[in-house]
Amino acid sequence: MEFQNLFYPKAVAVFGSASEGKLANVLINRLLDGGMERVFAVNPKAISVRTAKGCASLNDVPEKVDMAVIAAPAVTVNGILEDCGKCGVKAAIIISSGFSEAGNAEGEKEIIATAKRHGIRFIGPNCAGMVCTQGNLVATLETAPPSGNISIISQSGAIGGSFMALSAQFGVGISKFLSYGNGGDLTVLELLRYLKNDEETKVIALYLESIPTGREFMAAVREVSAVKPVVIVKSGRSNAGQRAAMSHTGSMAGADVVCDAALRQCGAIRANTLIDMFEICKGFSMMPPVKGKSLAIITNSGGPGVMTVDKAEEKGLLIPETSEEVKAQLREYLPPFAGLRNPIDLTVEATGEQYRQAIEIALKERDCAIVLYIGTPYLKAMPVAEAIVAASRNSGKPVSAVMQVGSDIEESFEYLRDNGVPAYASGEDAATVLATMANYEVRRESEGAAPCILDAGELGKAFKEGTDRLLEPEAMKLLNENGISIPPYAFAQTEDESVAGANKLGYPVVVKVVSPQIVHKSDCGGVKLNIKNDGEARAAFKHMEEIAQGKDFRGVIIYPMLKIGKEVILGLTNDPTFGPLVAFGMGGVYTEVLKDITFRVAPIGKDEALKMIKEIKMYPLLRGVRGEAPSDTEALAEMISQFSLLPFFYPDIHEADLNPVFLYEKGACAADVRILGK
Repeated sequence: MEFQNLFYPKAVAVFGSASEGKLANVLINRLLDGGMERVFAVNPKAISVRTAKGCASLNDVPEKVDMAVIAAPAVTVNGILEDCGKCGVKAAIIISSGFSEAGNAEGEKEIIATAKRHGIRFIGPNCAGMVCTQGNLVATLETAPPSGNISIISQSGAIGGSFMALSAQFGVGISKFLSYGNGGDLTVLELLRYLKNDEETKVIALYLESIPTGREFMAAVREVSAVKPVVIVKSGRSNAGQRAAMSHTGSMAGADVVCDAALRQCGAIRANTLIDMFEICKGFSMMPPVKGKSLAIITNSGGPGVMTVDKAEEKGLLIPETSEEVKAQLREYLPPFAGLRNPIDLTVEATGEQYRQAIEIALKERDCAIVLYIGTPYLKAMPVAEAIVAASRNSGKPVSAVMQVGSDIEESFEYLRDNGVPAYASGEDAATVLATMANYEVRRESEGAAPCILDAGELGKAFKEGTDRLLEPEAMKLLNENGISIPPYAFAQTEDESVAGANKLGYPVVVKVVSPQIVHKSDCGGVKLNIKNDGEARAAFKHMEEIAQGKDFRGVIIYPMLKIGKEVILGLTNDPTFGPLVAFGMGGVYTEVLKDITFRVAPIGKDEALKMIKEIKMYPLLRGVRGEAPSDTEALAEMISQFSLLPFFYPDIHEADLNPVFLYEKGACAADVRILGK
């Protein structure tokens, strides 16, 4: 296996000053404390550290070394890699800083070239090292975690260290920690794909500050998340990210909105904070998959039970009333004053055995359970903890616990943890995690989002040489040629042509000015509605000539007066990280004021477009309210999907808006269009 030496080295050489307090000294101690037996300290003075023999050079090491851990000055790193290459070392962790992050890009290119020439794979430089608990490898300055099945990849060593500190504090084990720093060789993409097939990893946590290759990243995450969950914290949620200021679409495509859409689209789970990420990973690590959304809540206190219900419903879980059959079974074990509806309220007198019976019986018709025990300082919580563990094992279904107060509460927490039942601070926290796990299973079993790379065949050009904006007749022609529904139209360059066009379409008509120098037509009187006859058509054409006086007047475009439907907007814009995006939202005030709009990385299929439509707040208006007929969301989804393809068929398209699109009971029609070039 290519990464065997990186994760499971048998002998490690640590380069750098081994004097007490120096980085190399600390790293050697961490390796020895972690169980690595064959460690060598390579430094000019040949200083030994504990059982790590000091050697002046790699040539003095008495056996073959599998991995180099480098904590030496940046100027020495390339020479160290040359020595490693000559001695057959195939893996390295470069802790040393002073490379591209400090403006020394050339120095980083040099070590990359040297490592590549010798076939050395490395993480770093400027990283916090790595951990592989099953390989007894603790090559990091951060907290050493207990062994488990969570792996974390972190762009920030400190964030990864904080995650492992939580792991140590709460006894939730780590399989691997990877701080890739500058990513000179091994990138997050390669590390993700390695962990996808790693049997020691059940769930992957990922902290990112930037996503340099958006579509490649999406492809990797989508591939991995189909096998195991990928939980991501992406910092930089501010809307001060890049925007495309020329369109409705671009102005609302803040960097975080786009990132959020992209992560969901490729199946990742986005956490808001480090604690959220840890709690979600804990759930995936300790519980079996949540194969449905039906939740049982077992409690001994009404208030916390009700608060758990509120959060569970908010997160999309279902809390059905207990069936009569199950109620009858519960009555055999519970007192007559117990509440059986769901939450199942055992009251303060509940025993451990009653908890066990209630959990097991309730789970006969539910997918998962949250068990709350709100105790008192003078009573023991352990009987309830033992009951929760027993019921969890017997049911084989996901069970999470909330235990508060008890004379032995800490011992009870340890018992739950040691027996594979996660404990949370509140029912609301437990409900959030279970809902996240249930949604992951739903998403994983679905077909998924659009491909990140599209073979569009022979590419076209939307724009003539020297232009970056399509006139409306040109834009409408392009839409029509690509299967996007538009109204019939006529383009007229003379007064007589405008009359002929209006007659062909049939009165009443709309007349709009066509000029590359007039962008916002309605602002200057460049739109005339409800033209009823030839005289009005001639007058409208003359009016357009007048308002375009001194400008490049090309003529007018004429449409029949359309029946007003529900107004929606479709947009395309270009994100610097993810490339072409497609947007959908309600038109008019809903777009301008409420910003009721959702995004996807393009292209997308019809199924994903339907999900977009259902995401907006105003979706109930499209379903039909107060007796209104529902709008044709199938036709709209087809239009969104076709529209999302345009930047791939015509790479010179940078932005586009269809605003408004009229949505009817049957069909949809783009009533106005704007397409801009790069």
